[in-house]
Amino acid sequence: MERSQMDNSPTSDIMELVNLISVPMSLTAVVKLKVPDTIWQNGSNKPLSAAEILSAAAAGPGGDAENLQRILRLLTSYGVFNQHIGEDGSETRYSLTEVGKALAADENGLSYAPYILQHHQDAMMLAWPLVHEAVLDPSSEPFVKVHGERPYSYYCKNPEMNLLMQKAMSGASLPFMKAFLDGYDGFLGVETLVDVGGSSGDCLKMIMSRYQSIKKGVNFDLPEVVEKAPKIHGIKHVGGDMLKSIPPGDAIFIKWLLLSSTDEECSQVFKNCSDALPSGGKVIVCEPLMPDSTDNSPTCRALLQEDIFLMTMYRTKGKHRTAMEFRELGLAAGFPNFKANFHIDDFFTVLEFQK
Repeated sequence: MERSQMDNSPTSDIMELVNLISVPMSLTAVVKLKVPDTIWQNGSNKPLSAAEILSAAAAGPGGDAENLQRILRLLTSYGVFNQHIGEDGSETRYSLTEVGKALAADENGLSYAPYILQHHQDAMMLAWPLVHEAVLDPSSEPFVKVHGERPYSYYCKNPEMNLLMQKAMSGASLPFMKAFLDGYDGFLGVETLVDVGGSSGDCLKMIMSRYQSIKKGVNFDLPEVVEKAPKIHGIKHVGGDMLKSIPPGDAIFIKWLLLSSTDEECSQVFKNCSDALPSGGKVIVCEPLMPDSTDNSPTCRALLQEDIFLMTMYRTKGKHRTAMEFRELGLAAGFPNFKANFHIDDFFTVLEFQK
């Protein structure tokens, strides 16, 4: 067969698709083996061989350096590690790329490592073979079909899973909020800010520490959530249901919440926001923004993959939405002014809905 014919063959593409599961599983493996923290070592990022990593990570006498090397080699091809090959044929060593650094604990002990473990724990993995059921019967999620209840109620009954979920959210939320506050100035002039789905109030605290004009913060979440929230100066914890009503304020902040809500629920949330805001008040939403058309860029693929994760685990009809879909939801609820022009990174966008 001529090379031009081989280049047009779908074999390599099919083989990659068939074996894509090896990527997240290998990522989970290096987190469990503490590889990123071992290489990072408080910022040194010194290239290490597989054998040196195993020795430093105290993986035990049974650790197999060759098998670890195979995992590192795969993840190098996906931009997690840099590969350093000795000129004299000595051992290959690995350091962390910017992606890999996100898996190593920072000065606060936070990283994306728990997020990876949370996504790939046993309870989640059991739901993946039932993705097709979300098409055949969207009345309940594949996760629910396996476990008989939704993830959050399942977590509450499993303390280890619940703790992992909290660590995962903290590890992802803090760098997100830092980048968000460094680039977005839409809280200027706000005096009363309501954080819908604010959990313990940490994000609201970060916003208020940056904007002294905010005299009152309202951390709004489910009663069973806010009853465990710590006391924070200037913040009032309020329990309730966003589908029934939302506390009044000058501005309302919603982060990573609408993606697990149906269109009908989003419509009701926006309506309740409109009822809670004065004329000129606004809703500030941080969500992934789905592109209008599909391509094979890494960002588009990441958005589409996360969308299927949502469908499988959390809500079959929760989803990532396009700017047009968000605009229409806002208009129907009484928000004629819509902006989606501030991108926190290549995944999340800030959306403003103003009365």
